[in-house]
Amino acid sequence: MKKLTLYFLLMTTSVMAQKQRVQLINNEAQKRVDVTVDGKPFTAYIYPGPDVLKKPVLYPIRTAGGNFITRGWPMDPRPGERVDHPHHVGMWLNYGDVNGHDFWNNSNDVKGHGGPFGTIVHTGVKSLKSGGEKGELAVTADWLDKDGKPMLQESTTFVFSGTAKERRIERITTLKALDKDVTFKDNKEGMVAIRLARQLEHPSNKPEVFTDASGVATKVAQMDNSGVTGKYKSSEGIEGEKVWGTRAKWMNLTGVINGENVSVAILDNPKNVGYPTYWHSRGYGLYAANPLAPSIMSEGKDKPMNYTLPAGKSVTFRYTVLITSGTVSDESLSQKIN
Repeated sequence: MKKLTLYFLLMTTSVMAQKQRVQLINNEAQKRVDVTVDGKPFTAYIYPGPDVLKKPVLYPIRTAGGNFITRGWPMDPRPGERVDHPHHVGMWLNYGDVNGHDFWNNSNDVKGHGGPFGTIVHTGVKSLKSGGEKGELAVTADWLDKDGKPMLQESTTFVFSGTAKERRIERITTLKALDKDVTFKDNKEGMVAIRLARQLEHPSNKPEVFTDASGVATKVAQMDNSGVTGKYKSSEGIEGEKVWGTRAKWMNLTGVINGENVSVAILDNPKNVGYPTYWHSRGYGLYAANPLAPSIMSEGKDKPMNYTLPAGKSVTFRYTVLITSGTVSDESLSQKIN
């Protein structure tokens, strides 16, 4: 009888594990929520606080094959990485001019920017759900001005899923203006973004500063482009670094990491303000979509938007990131636009 009970207990545990292929684990002590797919690390929502990061982010992000698509520096430096833009960590959403406050460039190592700076502070995990096909995480945050007063209240839901060859992140972020109107003045620094691993950058011959084998910043006169294989392509057929400042429904970045062919696609959503978005995507590893700055992104060809959110009103932004091990066709990406 005891053996039979143990058998059913093991069977039940096995079935439960199969049902929850996508698992979310909340670690309040470490201020992070880890996400795994079939027991393999995928990403983590981290919110260490303003002493470490001026915004919550998803970091790191891995392919189905276990390779990092995100840069390690400055959180976890890896040999051969660029040492620049310390505010570029993992995947994030913020903006460069919100009622005159710069949320984009804020970090503990601000150089060349005058501010005033805004800070996004995590305020809570509303819900967390593991599942067989997907896992969901709902969180809240406040966008604070230079005096620490909230100007925007953020509610974000992340939907995580995966297969043997694909990882998927859906981010749905609602921003609510509090006691006064909030204006997102046209600014190139926005809005949803990923800072990429070195292998997914575009090759470049400019002298730069990189981390050496010990993680120390070192000036390099001639860059080593070994294994640097990144290439952008937009839904409009534009390729390479020419995608900057163009509009497209989606962008796809392809490359090879440790022998794994990788595709990282960001999909805009027709319900978003400014659809189809402009792309603030650079060959050095910044991969961003900016829907709110037509005059800047078009270099003056289009009129300013200066998007204003009235006090008490809300706006929602929706983005999907598809990380594929292997190739993905233009047609399939276009079909995924909702």
